[in-house]
Amino acid sequence: MLYNISTPINKKINGITIGDRVEISGIIYTARDAVMPKLVEFINAERLEELSVNLSGSAIMHTAFSPAGYGPTSSNKEEIESTMGILSKAGVRFHLGKGEIKQNTIDEISEFGSVFIVVPPASALLQNRLVSKRVVAFEEEGMEALHELIVNRLPGVVAAANGMSIFNR
Repeated sequence: MLYNISTPINKKINGITIGDRVEISGIIYTARDAVMPKLVEFINAERLEELSVNLSGSAIMHTAFSPAGYGPTSSNKEEIESTMGILSKAGVRFHLGKGEIKQNTIDEISEFGSVFIVVPPASALLQNRLVSKRVVAFEEEGMEALHELIVNRLPGVVAAANGMSIFNR
């Protein structure tokens, strides 16, 4: 099934399951190894409002952003995967990246109604879906800073949802 998703989303998507295709339009935050742990520090310290970032119903893509393009990085890196449960609890509904994640991570994100979506590693395709971008936090990290992208119909496939993984089919 194909789901057209607009973010931020204020409700759970009923029926979404592994193997479903998605096209996301709206806001997507970007973060990877350097920024994900910092973001969690702000969440744990209850200081997220200082970053002017609204994670409620949001999507976060595991990537850096450069003028040349962007594409997913491996989501199973410790600095990334270890943050997914906390970010889901804070309101992130869609984690976008690539690769297989651990079952305990799938269980954590599923507990909060979040899903993991694999995104094609095709910078030209993804760049074509970009409407606008801006740095919203951690500018000192350069291309790994927390960016807010506005995208139109960014494609992906649901790889983990409801405690299940497409990799275990």
